[in-house]
Amino acid sequence: MTGFLGQAYIWFLIIHILSIITWMAGLFYLPRLFVYHAQANATGEPAETFKVMERRLLKAIMNPSMIIAWVFGIALALHIGAFAQGWFHVKLLLVIVMSALHMAMGKWRKDFEANQNKHGHKFYRVINEIPTAILVVIVILVKLKPF
Repeated sequence: MTGFLGQAYIWFLIIHILSIITWMAGLFYLPRLFVYHAQANATGEPAETFKVMERRLLKAIMNPSMIIAWVFGIALALHIGAFAQGWFHVKLLLVIVMSALHMAMGKWRKDFEANQNKHGHKFYRVINEIPTAILVVIVILVKLKPF
């Protein structure tokens, strides 16, 4: 690649992939914590433990990972001219959807923290599957570039 990143391209790609891995791990795990939290009594030691786990996961792992994935992903997209390619528009839309889901999870975490959860464990079980479906489509788009 001879774009503006030059020799740094491979390192941008490595950082982007690592940040996606950690972001996705959080997107898979946080709804699972919500499932268990929704099944627990709203007060008491288990609920307080879940609150700490959820807050740390979101703030220390998921938020930084999402930001890094976006920053390095945009740089990589500019480097390869992806904004002119159809597959990338679909990928970008899916990443926006995933980011919106991330933000929704942040809202739900705050609801749990305030003991104001509005959803049952079945809701979070369904939510837990969405990042997987999005990830599968994104990987297919990135590797096949079908249009």
